[in-house]
Amino acid sequence: MRALALDVGSKTIGIAVSDAGGSMAHAREVLRRAGTKADAPAICARARELEAELIVVGLPLELDGSEGHRARLVRRFITALEAALEAAGAELGVVTWDERFSTSAAERTLLEADLSRAKRKRTIDAVAAQFILQGWLDAQPENRPEAGEGRAP
Repeated sequence: MRALALDVGSKTIGIAVSDAGGSMAHAREVLRRAGTKADAPAICARARELEAELIVVGLPLELDGSEGHRARLVRRFITALEAALEAAGAELGVVTWDERFSTSAAERTLLEADLSRAKRKRTIDAVAAQFILQGWLDAQPENRPEAGEGRAP
């Protein structure tokens, strides 16, 4: 199953997509925010173009696991996204995934890749979405190896 992941921020939305088998996440692009009313239909269209069957939205929980202001903003975006999907007749599910530390993990990865500050700034949200999606994919039972089995290198 191909899944799309979103790292929803105040200025941008990072987008990642999985392979068709639903086992590997890939950073895709960063969408500059134009407001929820415009962003939700744009994400809906992008999901259809990429043949996604599910959208995973990173939920920015507080360190203690509670939902703060940012999480409430993301939940409002999800409501708009679900309405846009319904209006477009798209039969895509939307799920949330804890995104704590995804941006810091993305930053570390980009620093290790020795990317310039400008390049990191342009790509960090898509890489954060990749971390969100890979975490969600890895948690799916069909992607876990059986006891005694290993993943191929």
